[in-house]
Amino acid sequence: MDNLSNLALIAQMIESAEKNIQSAKQLLREMMGGKADFSNNFTKKAQVLSVSEGGKVIEGVFDGQNMIGPDGKQYPVPANYASKSKLVEGDVLKLTIADDGSFIYKQIGPVERTKVLGSLMADDKGEYKVVASGKPYKVLLASLTYFKAEPGDQVTIVLPKDKDANWGAVENVIKAGQMGSTPMGSGSDETELEEL
Repeated sequence: MDNLSNLALIAQMIESAEKNIQSAKQLLREMMGGKADFSNNFTKKAQVLSVSEGGKVIEGVFDGQNMIGPDGKQYPVPANYASKSKLVEGDVLKLTIADDGSFIYKQIGPVERTKVLGSLMADDKGEYKVVASGKPYKVLLASLTYFKAEPGDQVTIVLPKDKDANWGAVENVIKAGQMGSTPMGSGSDETELEEL
């Protein structure tokens, strides 16, 4: 029993040390006049969220690919779920870990969103990005595969409204050469092509 108590104490000490290091790094960046990177904002936002039922239910913040928990750990979010749900950076998720070990995610706190239209590009490493208003946004490959998107296609992406994001969620794809037609599910959203 004594060894279990010691292990629990050591785990708490490590967790506390990790949080102190994160806080010290944040303070150092601010003192040096640098902006804290966006991922640290997720960690800070996630720290106020909860872990309950013996660690079986964890709340966290979506960073574009993963959920950042209150402990700063990353939890993998299935790309198909993120794509289908059109998750954007900053959305709050709840992760339930089932008895069989499977992860079940639910979006519980969506952030305000905006939509932009951009062009799909592939870099020399084969990574896809949507360039909108002069900025490249990473997108999940699962979304592009679903829409059968190809470089040169116009892509509507969803972004957090009041934050500078690195990732966008694919809303629709307009195949190259079909700009005159209305994409499926586009509704009456207006986009400005002149910005591209």
